[in-house]
Amino acid sequence: MATNTLDRAFTVEAPNRVWAGDLTYIWTREGWPYLAVLLDLYSRRVVGWAMGQRLTAELAEQALLMAVLNRTPRAGLMHYSDRGSQYAATSYQQRLAKYGLIPSMSRKGNCWDNACVESFFGTLKRELVYHRRYATRDEATQEIFKYLEVFYNRQRRHSTLGYQSSAEFEARASVA
Repeated sequence: MATNTLDRAFTVEAPNRVWAGDLTYIWTREGWPYLAVLLDLYSRRVVGWAMGQRLTAELAEQALLMAVLNRTPRAGLMHYSDRGSQYAATSYQQRLAKYGLIPSMSRKGNCWDNACVESFFGTLKRELVYHRRYATRDEATQEIFKYLEVFYNRQRRHSTLGYQSSAEFEARASVA
């Protein structure tokens, strides 16, 4: 298991320095789809995500692959997560090593250590999920896609970012 190198230092000075990940579930009449996400702590942008019917290391790996393909991070990026079996899995740790990402994991049983991602899930559920009754997993996946890719990353304003969207914050920072 990796140590807690991040130690709740949630303010990050540049993109692709620290990503934080976690998993949650969404109720549908068809059953539970699970959602894995990776946030860039610099801009709170969702850089990778995946949904699936099983809570597995492969689901977390799909979100990681999306993030790596979208962002092409340099070796040394810190990857932060809890100590869940998906992130502690040998296959997941091998992928982190393959991409040169440095694992950091929360302390055992300490949910505050991953407060940024827990807060994101709370926002997702308050703003979208709790207002919907999904008939199928596909319907939930389509709605989550729209929320993450169209609204959350590009339009939703974050108080942490001076009331800018993640995309706006990153764009202005790259110009400065």
